[in-house]
Amino acid sequence: MVAGENGRADGFSKYEAQASSLPASRRGQGSFPYRKYGGFWYPEHLMAPTLAMLDTFAARPTDVILATMPKSGATWLKALVYAVVHRGRHPPAPAGDKRHHHHPLLASSPHELVPFLHDLYNENHRSAPPGPLLELEGMPSPRVLAVHAPFTALPASVPASGCRVVYLCRDPKDGFVSLRHFLDEKKPEGSPAITPLAEAFDLFCDGVSPFGPVWGHMAGYWKESVARPGEVMFLRYEQLKEDAVGSVTRLAEFLGCPFTDEEVAGGVPEAIVSLCSMDRMRSVLANRDGMHGTGGRSFKNSAFFRKGEVGDWKAHMTPEMARRLDGIVEEKLRGSGLSLSLTGN
Repeated sequence: MVAGENGRADGFSKYEAQASSLPASRRGQGSFPYRKYGGFWYPEHLMAPTLAMLDTFAARPTDVILATMPKSGATWLKALVYAVVHRGRHPPAPAGDKRHHHHPLLASSPHELVPFLHDLYNENHRSAPPGPLLELEGMPSPRVLAVHAPFTALPASVPASGCRVVYLCRDPKDGFVSLRHFLDEKKPEGSPAITPLAEAFDLFCDGVSPFGPVWGHMAGYWKESVARPGEVMFLRYEQLKEDAVGSVTRLAEFLGCPFTDEEVAGGVPEAIVSLCSMDRMRSVLANRDGMHGTGGRSFKNSAFFRKGEVGDWKAHMTPEMARRLDGIVEEKLRGSGLSLSLTGN
């Protein structure tokens, strides 16, 4: 492949051209514009990498793909799944055990250990393809990778391979509030303020958010989990918070590596939950001071760690706003079989 302008490979330019031809919106949640593809809005700088991923990523049957809307628990899910899948090589020893201090999650950000596919195709990987393809090919199985893309934007090789997909769904109200704080934390110094709350909320209700609309994103993965329960798992953030050990146990079973009776008796599920707790991860040096991304879009890993609470929206949204968003989501999901009520699915 012949290198093009700025050292990028000519192969990537076609995805940039395709991205630039898509419908655009200058109004968004953050300081970046959006492009619309397949009925969903994407941050403009991630549109070309997403198209390259869609066209070139080859899934393996042993892959594990973690999918979330932004600020819906991706960091926590990455840590939990990494600890579950790699517990043979990296045992989650009880706190106080010297082995515990050498676990990769206590030395690295979950986002380093479980990369987003769009990150592999972006920034310093803009020689892609073949840059990310070579990196992906070099990863030993099982590869644990993450996406924010809707199911319809996943490469055809994902469902064709039969690999496992885990989707984590969060109450859109909490997701919206968390996204607001995240965008404020990660905006470059000296850049304009993020979109005012009222305008941002209107946009969110109109479906304009990173990888939104949120209801379409959730419904797509829900539909696949119903159709292919052995390959797509649909988790609720609120249920994960309420019963983390039980959820991790179900995760291990779904991923084909269930806990043995000996592991259960030895408290391994509880050790994984403890290792991946918000307080524990927040205390890790890489998560406090490390950086995510490169160049002008880099920001501190600490931006990924805020409260992670259920119902935090109540401190930031009025009851009227909550009723409006709940009503929209309920209407959009009607007939899908998915309910966001905690007493529902």
